Amino acid sequence: MAKSRGPGSPGGRHHSLAGTRESLAEPGADELSSLGSDSEVNGGGPEERRVDKFGFIVGSRSAEGPLEEVPLEVLRQRESKWLDMLNNWDKWMAKKHKKIRLRCQKGIPPSLRGRAWQYLSGSKVKLEQNIGKFDELDLLTGDPKWLDVIERDLHRQFPFHEMFVSRGGHGQQDLFRVLKAYTLYRPEEGYCQAQAPIAAVLLMHMPAEQAFWCLVQICEKYLPGYYSEKLEAIQLDGQILFSLLHKVSPVAYKHLSKQKIDPILYMTEWFMCAFSRTLPWSSVLRVWDMFFCEGVKIIFRVGLVLLKHTLGSSDKLKSCQGQYETMERLRALSPKIMQETFLVQEVIELPVTERQIEREHLIQLKKWRETHGELQCKSPPRLHGAKAISEAEPPPRKALEPVPSIIVSPGPAPVPKARKSKEKSREKSPASPANGPGAEGHGAPSSARELLHPQASPHHQSKESLSSRESEDTYL
Repeated sequence: MAKSRGPGSPGGRHHSLAGTRESLAEPGADELSSLGSDSEVNGGGPEERRVDKFGFIVGSRSAEGPLEEVPLEVLRQRESKWLDMLNNWDKWMAKKHKKIRLRCQKGIPPSLRGRAWQYLSGSKVKLEQNIGKFDELDLLTGDPKWLDVIERDLHRQFPFHEMFVSRGGHGQQDLFRVLKAYTLYRPEEGYCQAQAPIAAVLLMHMPAEQAFWCLVQICEKYLPGYYSEKLEAIQLDGQILFSLLHKVSPVAYKHLSKQKIDPILYMTEWFMCAFSRTLPWSSVLRVWDMFFCEGVKIIFRVGLVLLKHTLGSSDKLKSCQGQYETMERLRALSPKIMQETFLVQEVIELPVTERQIEREHLIQLKKWRETHGELQCKSPPRLHGAKAISEAEPPPRKALEPVPSIIVSPGPAPVPKARKSKEKSREKSPASPANGPGAEGHGAPSSARELLHPQASPHHQSKESLSSRESEDTYL
């Protein structure tokens, strides 16, 4: 495994993706990307351009052919159900998480996908806990060493999508803002090129500020350590994937072992970019819907399904006799196994659980320490999906019910009738200073004193509590 290159080091391209934080582009990608990004300059103006339902230019390699359309009536029903969930998110997450998972597996309605991703990832709560933070980061200059690398990468991200087709267009500007903000938010991590396609996918579904906090959640909760300098977390997950493959497809496992092909050679881009640069777009969105709900196990399952159906039988291995042929097969996956309906069903049915992944993680971590020593990047523990994130960082709950302030005009406290009769008898006799009406009037009971001076009462509601109703539900 080669060491990560610094942002200013030479040698911009690699034949494999191992050990680099800067170059995920294949040879020739720059030239292809620049053609897409300069399409308007080269004569392909907006009026001449047709795009598919996802925003990709028709005729480009990213555009999709005929798709299985969800009937309009079914789509409207799903939208209604999702709106109900989003408007009562805390209750659904607490009591009906399995239903949320099933609906994510069916696919989130396109009109609500961006909003749903924010709720599932917890980025909506994160944003509300950090109001103004993104704007603050956006105004800062940033570290020049990262800015140069980010600028060079902008035109490589989905160059045939209408949002990123123009150099310096609003899509590329927002992408630069989000990636720059992250380098300032996590200066110890800086920038990793695999973050660019992740951020670009998010920007296709939400504004820059929301995309930034969603990126933060992916980097910190879903895939912690993936984008650190040494890429230790991705190497560990490569070994976990390979070990799980032994159970899922012994034939594929044996073949890759025989060819001595390290997992890092074929799974780096898959995992670090969450398959956004690998699968057809309809499949990407369905995988992301499940990923945000169920966590990294979905990424593992997709990888295992692709390996199983590419190398999992003797017939498939006839054309993969050597290491080169095997790698070429993994780079050019069959469209059939990446097709949305087939892939999603295979992923749902594959019995790989969080518990298996975590158990295997401990095994691989022990082996790593024996051969490499302690991990240099101390990442927070991985959280497996929306439920785990919600439980680890619950949104602010409703504060105590606000108690209205009661204003009482100064004056003697009300006296009970029984006490009034006693006072009349006292008036007939000489009144002592201690028991006189003046003492009664000026020595109001503690309850009255609390009403007159609410700040003296330990139960008085603060200004923050009185306004709690405004923020009692962070999701509405």
